[in-house]
Amino acid sequence: MNRILIVEDELHLAEGLRFNLEAEGYEVTVAETGETALDLLLHQRRSFDVIVLDVMLPGKDGFTVMSDLRQVGHYIPTLMLTARGHPDDILKGFAAGADDYLTKPFELPILIARIHGLLRRRDWLLASLSGAPPALAAVFTFGDKSIDFERQELRVNDAVFPLTLMEVNVLRYLVQHRDKNVSRKKMLEDVWGLHEDTDTRAIDNFVVRLRKYLEEDPAKPRYLQTVRGVGYRFVPFP
Repeated sequence: MNRILIVEDELHLAEGLRFNLEAEGYEVTVAETGETALDLLLHQRRSFDVIVLDVMLPGKDGFTVMSDLRQVGHYIPTLMLTARGHPDDILKGFAAGADDYLTKPFELPILIARIHGLLRRRDWLLASLSGAPPALAAVFTFGDKSIDFERQELRVNDAVFPLTLMEVNVLRYLVQHRDKNVSRKKMLEDVWGLHEDTDTRAIDNFVVRLRKYLEEDPAKPRYLQTVRGVGYRFVPFP
């Protein structure tokens, strides 16, 4: 039985989700605050398969909870709920480490479908690779680095860095378009599915984090290069 942690301070919504998800066969735990969620995950070391995390929480908000978990190596698939549907807020959630988002109000079947999607994330990644160019295999190796799309890991020599689903999607997109200039706007549309008038600089923070994994000197990137006035270019063999 898959276990779901719901982090939501609106008790009527949390209990409604619990009831319906348990009817779907899930085991559900509810936390009303970010601090409670972190205690369950980091101190009590409770095991969950998916987290449904509200952004607007008393105390630590959802963005902070997400960042805290990712920083200590917790890569549980996470769906963020937000009443703020502005693209910059959505990007902020992805930058914090979220795997998916859903804006309130939402329809229950959509939320359940998103949870099913997160639970099948590795199968989804493998299926998506089938339509990729032939040079893009399940593992892409360049120099002393390799991206394992199936395991969601980046390996640098003997070090292994777990990746979120969104980080894997971004890296896969960059590999597919390697040695080509890719605009920020195009990345927002193709990877995040955002077509509104968005401050494209929000994606820069995401790239900064990827450079920490990829570059010997992130201040002087060789692999994930900035193309002034355009966006980025991934050069696997500089």
